[in-house]
Amino acid sequence: MIVQRRAVTAVLAVSALLLTAGCSSGGGGSPAARGSTTSPGAAASSARATESAPPAKGSVKVLRTVAEGLKTPWGLAPLPGGGLLVSSRDDGTITRIDEKTGRKTELGTVSGVSPAGEGGLLGIALSPDYASDHMIYAYFTSASDNRIVRMLYDEQKPAGEQLGAPDTVFKGIPKGIIHNGGRIAFGPDKMLYAGTGESGDRGLAQDKESLGGKILRLTPEGEPAPGNPFPDSPVYSYGHRNVQGLAWDPEQRLFASEFGQDTWDELNAIKPGDDYGWPDAEGKSSDAGVHNPIAQWHTDDASPSGIAQVNGVVWMAGLKGQRLWRIPLQGTSASAAPQSFLKGEYGRLRTVVAAGGDKIWLVTSNTDGRGTPRKGDDRVLEVEVK
Repeated sequence: MIVQRRAVTAVLAVSALLLTAGCSSGGGGSPAARGSTTSPGAAASSARATESAPPAKGSVKVLRTVAEGLKTPWGLAPLPGGGLLVSSRDDGTITRIDEKTGRKTELGTVSGVSPAGEGGLLGIALSPDYASDHMIYAYFTSASDNRIVRMLYDEQKPAGEQLGAPDTVFKGIPKGIIHNGGRIAFGPDKMLYAGTGESGDRGLAQDKESLGGKILRLTPEGEPAPGNPFPDSPVYSYGHRNVQGLAWDPEQRLFASEFGQDTWDELNAIKPGDDYGWPDAEGKSSDAGVHNPIAQWHTDDASPSGIAQVNGVVWMAGLKGQRLWRIPLQGTSASAAPQSFLKGEYGRLRTVVAAGGDKIWLVTSNTDGRGTPRKGDDRVLEVEVK
């Protein structure tokens, strides 16, 4: 059952999808309001006619270690005036890193976090109005569910006391020892997107009345966003196993990474209202009505978490695969075979965030209970990518 901030249960329509399913080249972006004559999808279609693909082969250069000694880092959010906020899954804390000196300052602990297995304090994002409201959004596992909260960040208070009390924006996302999803991001439309997992209960992914195994699209206040494909519902796409990466290209097309089970991990171009197949399909499928991935990997080679889009390329972090993947795009298709970098050099890789220009911030994940921590783990790296 869907539970929102005001405990309003969304009654979802089970009528036909508003948008055509099963198209592997569908646009991302936010849906236009009804009656609009121009939509992000239309703009994307026009842009596809003229945009050129990036080079088939690229390069990666690790410029420096920005910070080290982090415990179970998960989400990362760059501050507009400088500094990086990093969440700790198991400690439930948010830490500010000075990206020039590596100095770490703990903002405080997010109350209500109940870490276990893959759950805990996961993704973080800044309010689209951060310059005026100083709000940090966080996705975390509580004692009863996964939820999204927002907190005031007051830099004037002493270290450790800079986080205000969490204001619950959205709750009721199924929790489990595995598959809690956790990535949140504000899109170009200033709506809040959240990748969720099916918490190990496969059937939830196909149940449009469940919040598990979905990409959700919400207003900053936690209501179903205007123009969503299902009436009065936060569900944006369904049939996902465990979404942990969200990123947009300049044409406002949304891409998402997804964990497979035993065979195929996926990178998907997200079309609102579409079915991405799980649990009936893993990887590319001939099933009618299933939106196929634009790229897939064996799970030993990827197990993807965060993604970022830089200059027409999606950069994807691999956990079990312990490498950084480069996927060049043309429109919503991969224009060349994926290319991998840093295999085994830094262990498990969790989060990728665009850092401006041709750089990314890259977060390792070797202290998460599945990696082999090395001296200095975990760390944030500054990486040049082309």
